[in-house]
Parts: sequence; structure tokens; C-alpha cells
Amino acid sequence: MDMLRDPGGCPWDAAQTLDTLKPYLIEEAYEVLEAMDEDPQEHCVELGDLLLQVVFQSRLQREEGHFAIDDVIAAICDKLVRRHPHVFADATAGTAEEALANWEQQKASEGKVGGSLGGVPKQLPALLRAQRTSEKAAALGFDWADHHGVVDKVREELAEVEEAAAEQPERAADEIGDLLFAVVNLARHLSVDAEEALRKASDKFVGRFRAMERHVKEGGVTVAEADMETLNAAWEVAKADEAA
Repeated sequence: MDMLRDPGGCPWDAAQTLDTLKPYLIEEAYEVLEAMDEDPQEHCVELGDLLLQVVFQSRLQREEGHFAIDDVIAAICDKLVRRHPHVFADATAGTAEEALANWEQQKASEGKVGGSLGGVPKQLPALLRAQRTSEKAAALGFDWADHHGVVDKVREELAEVEEAAAEQPERAADEIGDLLFAVVNLARHLSVDAEEALRKASDKFVGRFRAMERHVKEGGVTVAEADMETLNAAWEVAKADEAA
């Protein structure tokens, strides 16, 4: 990176700023997520691309006299030590939940802005933000005793969606948001990553839809031309093929 940014290096790299790098950071992070599910070698490559963004941004900040890559590494090492008192000090944690509680308590003692639920970026995908927020609340003791209580909450929120749809459609968005948040809490109680679960469900839907589309075309029509009975039949065939 020093060779690329120094005089005589790469014109493109020399022209970059923190603002121009923002889209690449997001893009590389999502490419890592995709590679994690597909191929370890590709995962390795994509992690390198993501690491490049850390190195690149650190170089830009070094040029402004703020910090360098060594400071970034030192900062995360210091944070890991502080936030794991059950490893590096005299606190205890026998479960992952207790370890998370230690982390949140230490973070609160550091005076982080935003209250106890601070530190969850608003720019996160909404589903991921909901899960991280609910995890923080749960670590502080604000949670259901078990997943059965969350199931009841999901049913309650679903009933409110149905009521809003029938009587006050303008409330539907708020009620659907409450329902989604409750479902995220249910996922957390069942040790399911809601973002990953929905991603896989979307992938499954796309795969089945493409298979359905092929089956419909074999009958001489397109999806847009077929009636629902034909589409449903093709969908069931796609599901059966997937299970075979």
C-alpha cells in the first residue's frame, strides 16, 4: 500500500479518499459473506480483499497524522483484553451468555455514548440491527425466560397485524415492524442468526422459482402466462426435485 500511495505509485490508488472507499468496504464485506458459504479458498481471497480496505483506510489516516495500521491493531488488542475480564482478569463466565454480559458491562463502564444499547450502527441491515439490539438488551437482563414467551409475543404481534390490515391499514407498517422484531427475538432464543436464516430462505426461494420456471416453460408457456394452478403444480415439482 505504501508503494501504491507514494509518489510514482498507482494513479488510481493515489486518487482515493475515505469517501470514495466507502462503497468498496461494503461490497467486500458482502463478498466475504457469500464466499463463507461456498468455498474456503475463495473465502481466503475475499478476506484478503476486506483486509486491504483496513490497510488502505489506515494509510489514508496516517497521511493526515491521525493513526496507522499498528494503532488499529493495538486498539483492538486492548479492547479484547478489557472486554474479556473472565479471561484476562478475575471475573467469571461459564457460558457464552455470561461472557456477553461481561462484554456489555465493561463497554458500559467505558462510557460509550448511546446508552446501554449504543454501538449498533444504524446503517446495518435492519434484520441484523434488530438481532444485535435484542442481544444487548438480553445481556442486561431484559428478555423472556425462554422461547415459549417469545412465541406468544409473535402470535400477539401477528394478531395486531391482522387487526391493522382489516381496520387501520395506515398502522400496518408499524405492526409488521413489531412482528419482524418479535421473530428476530425468537430466532435469537433458538440460537438462529436471523440475517443468515433469511438469506438462506431467499436463496432457497430463488432456486425453487428458477426450477418452477423451467418446468412451466417445458409446458410451452412462460411464468407470466401460466395460471396459478399451473404455477403451484410446477412449484411442488420443484420442491420434490430439491428433496430427491
